[in-house]
Amino acid sequence: MKLAPYLFYDGRCEAAFTAYQSILGGKIEAMLPYEGSPSPVGPDWASKIMHACLVLPGGQMLMASDAPPEQSNGPMQSVSVSIGVEDNAQAERIFAALADGGTVHMPIAETFWAERFGMLTDRYGAHWMVSGAAKAM
Repeated sequence: MKLAPYLFYDGRCEAAFTAYQSILGGKIEAMLPYEGSPSPVGPDWASKIMHACLVLPGGQMLMASDAPPEQSNGPMQSVSVSIGVEDNAQAERIFAALADGGTVHMPIAETFWAERFGMLTDRYGAHWMVSGAAKAM
């Protein structure tokens, strides 16, 4: 079984996934616009993204689309994408890059369970939890 988070954006999916590919690595394997699809959207949404898929190092996927206002459930809430890496310097780099232009809810710092952990909402509205190396419990 595989789990793949699927995020919904308000028209900024392409920018978000381009940034995530740069920050997290991996490869964007799909970036399909509404234009040319059977999905009924207005002309102002034709260039927005109907489906995006970023395959991350290790084979995990992050997927998303732009949700037209009439199909949107509102801003992303109650869910965070959790990313864990063993290298604390990498955790710091990822956290800083995702936090750029966003809102930090918990600065990345040592906790009782991890050498580095922090929480933020990025500039595109996605919530993230970034963890470095785990501590022995």
